[in-house]
Amino acid sequence: MLPILVTQFAYAGFGLIDTIMAGHMSAEDLAAIAVGVGLWIPIMLLFSGIMIATTPLVAEANGARTPEKIPSIVRQSLWVALVLGIIAMLILQAMPLLLPLFGVPDSLLPKASLFLHAIAFGMPAVTMYAALRNYSEALGYPRPVTLLSLVALVVLIPLNFIFMYGIGPIPHLGSAGCGFATAILQWLMFIVLAIYVFKAKRYQKTQPLTHFEKINPVLIKRILKLGFPIGLAIFFEVSIFSTGAIVLSTLGEVTIAAHQIAISVTSQLFMIPMSLALALTIRIGTYYGEKNWVAMRKVQKVGMLTATVFAFITMLLMWLLRNEIVAVYTSDYEVAQIAVYLILFAIAYQLMDAWQVSAAGCLRGMQDTKGPMWVTMLAYWVIAFPVGIYLARYTELGAAGVWTGLIVGLSIACVLLLMRLFMNNKRLSQQPH
Repeated sequence: MLPILVTQFAYAGFGLIDTIMAGHMSAEDLAAIAVGVGLWIPIMLLFSGIMIATTPLVAEANGARTPEKIPSIVRQSLWVALVLGIIAMLILQAMPLLLPLFGVPDSLLPKASLFLHAIAFGMPAVTMYAALRNYSEALGYPRPVTLLSLVALVVLIPLNFIFMYGIGPIPHLGSAGCGFATAILQWLMFIVLAIYVFKAKRYQKTQPLTHFEKINPVLIKRILKLGFPIGLAIFFEVSIFSTGAIVLSTLGEVTIAAHQIAISVTSQLFMIPMSLALALTIRIGTYYGEKNWVAMRKVQKVGMLTATVFAFITMLLMWLLRNEIVAVYTSDYEVAQIAVYLILFAIAYQLMDAWQVSAAGCLRGMQDTKGPMWVTMLAYWVIAFPVGIYLARYTELGAAGVWTGLIVGLSIACVLLLMRLFMNNKRLSQQPH
């Protein structure tokens, strides 16, 4: 879990750096980034989430002692990633056309649109990088990806500075410059990881990059069948958080900026249970391949206990340091007061969030992905989204209404996913060990 956690923090740190650097330019720049990121993050996670299918497939082949299947799984995953990355790029290029329909203020349209146009070019790199990353982590080698992510985090700061403030022939682009910087960084990360996988000795037994392989429809279908529900489940959850800025766009720049700060804080902290869930997928996927149901259940119990401990630590830190955390993002008194208030709502759902994402990680390891997809769609979009919109726009709660909807959605998802995990364990316990 720990190397994966560092990787996730680094990856989430890209958005954190964008938000902090934009926040110190102006409230308008921060609001433009909030809108742009609110659309980019769900699309990015939908398509890179589909590539998580590589993890349980590689882990299962590893656990079943059939490593010869792994290179083909990864090569076909890269084909899927390339096509999905191009589709995602085209979707993001068209996204600015929808901004007026979402009620985004005219003052934010130019920067938010340019951000989306620029960052779209990095999408093929994002999905192909995800395929190679999941392959490496499923084999038990998360550290190379961790190191690369940390280096990329450091590189992003000067890249952002160049495109945001302009140097030489590069014009001053404001917060929209983050899009160009991030797209360039995504391609650099993919190229470096591909070279490392090709050269390093630890990958030679399952080397996927030695030769070209034609598209295998059977394996492609299996990857998509397993991965598409994963991507959609992540999309349903993340988009309900990210679209909050759009729901609140009619309440003004100060409210949007405060909401974006609170979302950014919780996004960083969500990396803890998310990393645990990814580790659970790998471990449970391996035992699933071995058909070792006893060890699989033991991993689940340890995972849930770990999730609970981390959730309580997170809640305590958010409560004690909420003012100091918000001060990192903004010096605007009005924005800061609202952001501190919204963080109290985030504290309320930490435990449910940790349990539901851990349960989803366990289910992915068992290659059960369709059920969690329907659960997340019901909890977040059928229930939480309408509740959030109603409370935010038609009551006096304002921004707090969106966060109340999130608490309701996460609680429902948590109960349903834990029930499904219990039923899966009961079904597998009746099969041969």
